[in-house]
Amino acid sequence: MKVLVIGNGGREHALAWKIAQSPRADRVFVAPGNAGTAIDAENVDIPATDVARLLKFVHDNQVDLTVVGPETPLCEGIVDIFTKEGHRAFGPSKAAAQLEGSKVFCKKVLRQADVPTAEYRVFRDAESAALYLNSQREDLPVVVKADGLAAGKGVIVCSNRNEALEAVRRIAIDKEFGAAGKQLVIEERLEGEEASVLAITDGRTLLVLPPAQDHKRAFDGDTGPNTGGMGAYSPTPLLDAASLNKIEEQILVPTVHAMKRSRWPMRGVLYAGIMMTPQGPKVLEYNVRFGDPECQPILMRLKSDLLTILEATVDGRLDEIEPPQWDTRPSVCIVMASEGYPGDYERGRPIRGLDDAAKLPDVKVFHAGTATMGDQVITDGGRVLGVTALGTTIAAAKLQAYKAVKCIRWEGAWCRKDISDKAQGKGV
Repeated sequence: MKVLVIGNGGREHALAWKIAQSPRADRVFVAPGNAGTAIDAENVDIPATDVARLLKFVHDNQVDLTVVGPETPLCEGIVDIFTKEGHRAFGPSKAAAQLEGSKVFCKKVLRQADVPTAEYRVFRDAESAALYLNSQREDLPVVVKADGLAAGKGVIVCSNRNEALEAVRRIAIDKEFGAAGKQLVIEERLEGEEASVLAITDGRTLLVLPPAQDHKRAFDGDTGPNTGGMGAYSPTPLLDAASLNKIEEQILVPTVHAMKRSRWPMRGVLYAGIMMTPQGPKVLEYNVRFGDPECQPILMRLKSDLLTILEATVDGRLDEIEPPQWDTRPSVCIVMASEGYPGDYERGRPIRGLDDAAKLPDVKVFHAGTATMGDQVITDGGRVLGVTALGTTIAAAKLQAYKAVKCIRWEGAWCRKDISDKAQGKGV
């Protein structure tokens, strides 16, 4: 069969790479793809948001399944459009995608489903938000969030009132995140350690994937600004089997039921950002697609046919397939970024050493912000590569991943040096 993966990041490279391993995948296309997907699949020069051209490509090439990677086309309703035209597409409807597309919508669903989450207030303008903050104690730690999509950067963690007022100004007055700041959410700052729990659902059945841990801050020690993610590993010892069962029963299942009752059934990936607080697990936010970079280490460990899982989800028969098999070895993904990221950065810098890294055992270099120029691979984004490795322990996987990182060079390349260190001291 023919499969189209929509997107051009590390997540989409991982999806295309894994789907291509299926004996039933005759051809795998990626639109628009990157330098890495051009090796593992076939790139199609159509932007992820050009729905009309994507639809024409699927029709003309008789594509059997489309897998949508990024959140923007999902929130704009690409799955609804494809489904209406008779084409199978993996991902949520536009209505269900509001779980990620609107922080306000997500909070309302969590409240309706009685799912544990941070206490919050919603504001439509800077004045009312500032009035609220000024009525609170000066050292109150809060999180200020732009309501809409902001490429993973619209969440500002604040330690006091002044920082919170500055965050409100950035979101609601300066419009740093554009239309995403039409509404904003101010919520209590939860204390604890964060984990990523991804589940695949067809609206009735839940398939919970091994938990992962992302590293969102730019620099070592979880310092610096928020990014799209500087690395991840899976599984995380932060969540044992009992914790994962609790998250499934008290968070994921009630959310799926609430969406179904609201007539917005959730299909695709339900990705919960979980804070493990002293009171138990609480939801920080939901995403409605595979995380990036969590997707890379999770799929690195998947031994079953991903295409079978995706098809069963689209067809509403997830309960009919065998439980997926996983490599017992953990996996670590290190994001290599361009100088200046998450701020301004230059593109077009030649990347060296990719072949050397690829020769290392149990290593896969997933491309994110890359392109080709002649016979050279060049940088074409902020997060450039996701260097991913398996190992007998998390420490061994980390060592192998950083060994591959050392093979790769370009002007201004950098990465965090402490990805997966949070797992140390937890018995791994």
